Amino acid sequence: MLSPEEQFAELQRGTSEILLESELLTRLKRGNPLRVKAGFDPTAPDLHLGHTVLINKMRRFQEFGHEVIFLIGDFTGLIGDPSGRNATRPPLTPADIEANAATYKEQIFKILDPEKTRIDFNSRWMNQMGSSGLIQLAARHTVARMLERDDFNKRYKGGQPIAIHEFLYPLVQGYDSVALKADVELGGTDQKFNLLVGRQLQEAYEQEPQVVMTMPLLEGLDGVNKMSKSLGNYIGVTEPPDDMFGKLMSISDVLMWRYFDLLSFRPNAEIGRFKEEVASGRNPMEVKLALAAEITERFHGAAAAKQAHEHFRARSQQRAVPENVAKRTVAINGSNIGVAALLKQCGLVASTTAAFRLMEQGGIRINTEKVTDTKATLDSGTTYLVQVGKRVFEEITLVHG
Repeated sequence: MLSPEEQFAELQRGTSEILLESELLTRLKRGNPLRVKAGFDPTAPDLHLGHTVLINKMRRFQEFGHEVIFLIGDFTGLIGDPSGRNATRPPLTPADIEANAATYKEQIFKILDPEKTRIDFNSRWMNQMGSSGLIQLAARHTVARMLERDDFNKRYKGGQPIAIHEFLYPLVQGYDSVALKADVELGGTDQKFNLLVGRQLQEAYEQEPQVVMTMPLLEGLDGVNKMSKSLGNYIGVTEPPDDMFGKLMSISDVLMWRYFDLLSFRPNAEIGRFKEEVASGRNPMEVKLALAAEITERFHGAAAAKQAHEHFRARSQQRAVPENVAKRTVAINGSNIGVAALLKQCGLVASTTAAFRLMEQGGIRINTEKVTDTKATLDSGTTYLVQVGKRVFEEITLVHG
């Protein structure tokens, strides 16, 4: 069993903020299992890896012997979470909530231990509260405090409407912590205000205020925007093994470390060794293969992950990459460069127009994958295997000039 200090170090990994760190360490030192809560509104039927950042942290708490509560916000889903939005969010229908909640329960047990996980619904206490109870709850918070929230403040100053029911969302989420007597609540960085409302309400109800842990929003495959189905930069937890493995192998070498921190269950020390080995010359693709295998195995099992790995290797070999590939380092201005511009800069094509034409014909590959998007970019600080046509290969490392 890890000591409280060792638990704290592992739990701290990948977090954006812990409020307050001293309180978390104090509670860990008491030696009593903590009640750890994370709430999920069932807004869509399928989860992607961005959603699992919180669930992974719950798994770590679970491994250390703490009680984990996966709270499905079937009541708050009827309100509609306004976090980070510049317009009122449409509420879900009861039928949507019921269907989505059922799929959530199936998917989370790919990560959490079903024997050690408590699933609850906030309608259990909110439906019993009644209108008079909700009014009493609303009396414990002020409009001024609500307008301190960034998205509400911007909408108010910009003359955009804020419906009264939207103010209820942070209150109900905060009251969930009271009802569950939570010791710790997890949430994304966009949920910080709501999580702090939970602390305040617990104090108002004479409970010890919960520790708030915010987790970063995971960047998607583009390495820029948060993972989102609407942006098409996501990896779904129900995607076929080959697709999941291939998408994970497509992320940049820089983004790979972010995924290790937020998605991997490997100890800090092991990830640290990987970083040292890559810095000393180990091919980052070898380390990325370990990451892709770990995550694919989590959702599809060891046999499927092994097969996906073999399929990826076979696809790479079929593309006939020569053993001795020329290497060069290229300085670029800014954090990224267009693929076409890089090919022109390196003299691999006569012009960007020629590069565009080759892309459209399927003649450009980056890390063995075809690039057909003429607006595709490559990130500084990353090494790429670039193929032009059938016979021209170069390993290009981009550095910030």
